Parts: sequence; structure tokens; C-alpha cells
Amino acid sequence: MSANHAVIWVDHAQAHAIYFTAETHENLEIKAHAHATHLHTKSGAHGSGHTAEDKRFFDDVATSVSDAKKILIVGPGVEKTLFFKYLSEHHPRIAANVVGVEAADHPSEGQLLAHARKYFVKADLYH
Repeated sequence: MSANHAVIWVDHAQAHAIYFTAETHENLEIKAHAHATHLHTKSGAHGSGHTAEDKRFFDDVATSVSDAKKILIVGPGVEKTLFFKYLSEHHPRIAANVVGVEAADHPSEGQLLAHARKYFVKADLYH
């Protein structure tokens, strides 16, 4: 879709990427790969309580918004931050287009789209 704006809602199991304009939108759903599990344990060298990010999943999500000029990343927990960090390290061109990273529980597609449109208008980035 030829839209300049995208919002990504991401957690450990899936991502929803919406490309949008003032008039239309396209929703893409990306599922994490079956081999990736998300464990909340305190073991391991880092003691973070989380397994390493699913690189293939994050690459798929990055590809889904690679054409967007302005990207908002939202989601529950730390996954949104891990995804942004992954973008910064592995897809710097896409990361440069991220204008915000915000907490969001589990919005519906309509709620997510409304939030993103409001965000971009408020940030004077929609034009």
C-alpha cells in the first residue's frame, strides 16, 4: 500500500501493522515463529526474565513497514522496546522512521488506527 504512515502493535506472539492515510488503511498480521517461546524465568546470563528476541519474527515485522515514512510502535510489556532496539541495530533505515514508542494494552484494529491517526495529527506528522 502506498501510505506514508504506519503503526505497529507488537507483543511476543504477534504483530499488527497498519499502513494508513486519512481515507484508507491496510492491516497486516504477522505471527511469531513456532520455535520461538517467550519464557519469563530469572535464569540465564542476563537475568532479564525474557528469552532472546525472535529475529526472524522481528525481520518479518520490519519488512511489513519498510515502505513507511513515519512509524509509531506500540504494545504491552517490553516487546515494543526490544523491537525498536532490534530495528536500530539491524534495520537502521527503518528505525530512522520511527517517531514514537508507546505503551498500549490490546486495542482493537479500530482503536489502534484511531490512536495512530490522532498521534500523527497531534505530532504534526500526518501531512
